[in-house]
Amino acid sequence: MKALLLIDIQNGFCPGGNLAVAHGDDIVPIANSLISDGGYDVIVASQDWHPANHGSFASQHPGKKPFDMGELSGQPQVMWPDHCVQETPDAEFHPDLDIGAVDYIQQKGENPAVDSYSAFRDNDQAALTGLAGYLRAQQITELDVCGLATDYCVKFSALDAVEMLPDVKVRFIEDASRGITPEGVRAAIEEMRANGVGIIKSSEILAD
Repeated sequence: MKALLLIDIQNGFCPGGNLAVAHGDDIVPIANSLISDGGYDVIVASQDWHPANHGSFASQHPGKKPFDMGELSGQPQVMWPDHCVQETPDAEFHPDLDIGAVDYIQQKGENPAVDSYSAFRDNDQAALTGLAGYLRAQQITELDVCGLATDYCVKFSALDAVEMLPDVKVRFIEDASRGITPEGVRAAIEEMRANGVGIIKSSEILAD
């Protein structure tokens, strides 16, 4: 059984959003092609879903500006702009994404005391989202991961998939993802490859 995991293809991470990834919306047509023609048995989408007082927001730390380094629950933390706040347009999926074809939505980042880049667990690795259990229940043996942003939520989700689902073949779809910085993307791809994640392009899937 094959699954596609779409990471955080939300307004907040696309141009015009509160934490926009450059050209983030360019991946939407590719994601839709993968959804319709990729031969997947299960389609999953993660959704950043923060409370308005989330501790990763610079606005919650007097004197801090977005992208400063700070601390959250004793751990180093990038201070982000307020983004993907629950029940706001910023948190909604990109309007052109074929969300009607998605079988399961995994929300994350709901605990104000810890950030959650990965779709599988919080950054402190203490709280699980339940996604690994869902994929095991679907008897998934192959998992392709893509979305926003390569150097944060996509990377951490792929690495957690390898660790938490050891019997599953995990691949990262490079052209169906965008990152924050070119350096960050290169480093993320190398880290994923070093940990057993396959690096592929959508054409390799759609040509099958």
